[in-house]
Amino acid sequence: MAESQIVPPRPYARTSSAALPLFAFAVILAALITLPFWATGYTQRSVLEFLYFLALAQAWNLMAGYAGMMSIGQQAFVGIGAYGLVVMAEDLGINPFLTVPLAAILAVILAVPVSWLLFRLKGAYFAVATWVIAETVRLTVNANIDWLGGGRGRTVRSLGQFDRHLREDLGYWVALALAIIAVFGVFFLLRSKTGLALQAIRDTENGARSVGVETRRTKRIVYLFAAAIAGATGALIYIVQINVRPDAAFSINWAAYVIFIVVIGGIGTIEGPILGTLVFFFLRGMLADLEAWSMLIFGLIAIMMMLFAPKGLWGLLNTHRPVLLFRTARRLPERFAPQKEGE
Repeated sequence: MAESQIVPPRPYARTSSAALPLFAFAVILAALITLPFWATGYTQRSVLEFLYFLALAQAWNLMAGYAGMMSIGQQAFVGIGAYGLVVMAEDLGINPFLTVPLAAILAVILAVPVSWLLFRLKGAYFAVATWVIAETVRLTVNANIDWLGGGRGRTVRSLGQFDRHLREDLGYWVALALAIIAVFGVFFLLRSKTGLALQAIRDTENGARSVGVETRRTKRIVYLFAAAIAGATGALIYIVQINVRPDAAFSINWAAYVIFIVVIGGIGTIEGPILGTLVFFFLRGMLADLEAWSMLIFGLIAIMMMLFAPKGLWGLLNTHRPVLLFRTARRLPERFAPQKEGE
């Protein structure tokens, strides 16, 4: 009789607390998708800029926070994407918006031989080499390639066929798609076998290699993914700005801002770059009247954060009650899970 009163568990029941993040995500996504229909032009342009900085930050965080590759030369691929847009749209007659994925492919193609060179270096040597390569490309385009406009750069005149509002709306939706690809691309990569390999490499690269992890192959996958995101972002940025100049397209400010975003938000987490991008835009707005000093102030803030809160703002928020919006860790199978006493 007692056994008949036992109620079996409901393994598929979802609590309201588990459904809340999904509901919030759906609301935010719907608001972002429909933003061009209800927001002002200024708000739309600001969110567009937020989205492409977020994409760049997620890609750099994957390299530095998970694979240990501290690159300060991602602006090379931003510039390559920008000039890929110019050549494909102006010289080859390709629709400018179709050049965004093509710029990503171009960046990957060029990143393959570069990776063979860079992966012979480690630590500070790797970081300096990425900057040297970026500067070499910038100086070459700036001084020697008249076909690309030299120091004057070039204008993407084919964008004139689009109405300004249509161009801004399409650019915004491309930026939203790129940010989603960057965030969830990183998430699913970390949930894959490659993600497990990255965790082993982050803990100890030599130890990972000793247990059979192909460290160089894993790091190359990450490097090429980051190059693709940077290349696509470069094309997207100059679809909006139209005029491409080497000093702007290959500016080290791209790397500096992205590093600041990741350090402030929290390196080695998916949530950190999202929070860091929000903080970056807030601070940049506050420092708008101090443009000459803004980079110095950003640098000082980043140094203070590294000294006193190395896990970033997201780490501080999770000090007492950890919250994970993106669960990248795998759960152990039941047979490996620790059992309670008496079981």
